[in-house]
Amino acid sequence: MAKGNFAACLGVSLVYEGGWSDNKADPGGATMKGITLGTFRTFKPGATKTQLRNITQSDVEHIYGVGFWDPIRGNDLPFGVDMATLDYGINSGPSRAVKDLQRVVGAPVDGKMGPGTLKAVILADNKATIQKLCARRLTSMQGLKIWKTFKRGWSRRVADVEAKAVAMWLAHAGMPAPSRQSELNAEANKAQDQAQAQTKGAGGAAGGGVAAGGGNAAVSAEPNWWMIAGIAAVVVVVIAILVIKSRQHKDRAAAYKAAAATV
Repeated sequence: MAKGNFAACLGVSLVYEGGWSDNKADPGGATMKGITLGTFRTFKPGATKTQLRNITQSDVEHIYGVGFWDPIRGNDLPFGVDMATLDYGINSGPSRAVKDLQRVVGAPVDGKMGPGTLKAVILADNKATIQKLCARRLTSMQGLKIWKTFKRGWSRRVADVEAKAVAMWLAHAGMPAPSRQSELNAEANKAQDQAQAQTKGAGGAAGGGVAAGGGNAAVSAEPNWWMIAGIAAVVVVVIAILVIKSRQHKDRAAAYKAAAATV
């Protein structure tokens, strides 16, 4: 299990959490290294924005350790799964991260990392668990009102965490470096193929929509504009979904290639 892996996992998350932020579009409000003022105040009641902005590294590690790593029982999770779960928890809360992890491994969903969940995680295919958890995380993000604002950064972050978590699992599974590199490159190629398939699908949907609309108009002196509009609306939605999926798989391909290059 990943006991002692907290620093390595947190280091990946902190790259994305960045420094000071007080973005009005972010419902979390004032944030430093991913720690909101509200969270900081649970550890230091009455803390100000200035104090948050000058938070010490020891406080950062303590807050992430007690508030995020401990609730997901990071020390008891397999290598790589701990990273994917921690980063998800930092973004969306430990309970949500655990619930999706439970869904992935087929454990009862209660948001608590109990012995039954741990057993299911340990017995599961770790690489598949990481990939499925990251996919669920991204789907959850797409349902948020602020998705349009943060979608590019979030997509790249989840892809990067997925690739690094898989690389970590492969390394701790004892796989030799050349084999790890080959495995990661294979995942990159698979993601690229998926991206290309989604792009072709979007093009096909666009062509099919035009043909359907044109066909309806051609066979009737008074075309059913409501039907045409309905078909057009469905086509637009399908194309949008395929374009988003294509972009996400491109991000995954790039992340896996970068992970392979560091082996």
